[in-house]
Amino acid sequence: MTDIGTTLSASFNGAFYATVNFIPRFLTGAIVLIIGVIIGSLVKQIIVSVSKSLKIESYLRRYGVPELGEYSWTNILAEIVRWFVIIVFLIPTADVWNMPRIITVLNQFLLYLPNVFVAAVIAIVGFVFARIAHDLVLASAKGVDAQAASTVATVTRWAINIFVILAVLSQLGVATDLIRILFTGLVAMVAIAGGIAFGLGGQDGAKDVVDGLRKRFK
Repeated sequence: MTDIGTTLSASFNGAFYATVNFIPRFLTGAIVLIIGVIIGSLVKQIIVSVSKSLKIESYLRRYGVPELGEYSWTNILAEIVRWFVIIVFLIPTADVWNMPRIITVLNQFLLYLPNVFVAAVIAIVGFVFARIAHDLVLASAKGVDAQAASTVATVTRWAINIFVILAVLSQLGVATDLIRILFTGLVAMVAIAGGIAFGLGGQDGAKDVVDGLRKRFK
């Protein structure tokens, strides 16, 4: 009974001292994490305020950038930046709390977040470029039939949108090999379709060019 009492007393004393020693570290880590959450929220509010003052969302809608339901592109980018700041402060917090595995996971996630931010920027710029290309093709094809010009402009826009989506997925590292195969197949399909269209629709023009060259050499 004396040995059991000594063992229990040592266990309780060890648990008590471990708890007492952990409380300062826990409070220090909690303070660091709270500061990170506050700074991240402030950065997000600054980004949203700047976007509203510059009316970025209205420009994106004007250029045909697709909306994401109740979430705006500004909120998505600001949220990514907020979590980047929070994770930056989470790493020293996990270090203070002596959690090395959590630190490893957070470092990997921290390295991945810039890819998400860059992918969102690529999507925005790509969709804007697709709309501009659509308008340019539609304006430059005024001499052609209106329906044909609209069809060509729409095809151009969707082709660019598909390339943008593939670029975004590649930036995120999602099925990189499959995306490379799809990209190669899409380029080949466009090239074959263009060759067939030129071969079928440009036979008369090609024949006239060849006849003209033949007569000139004669």
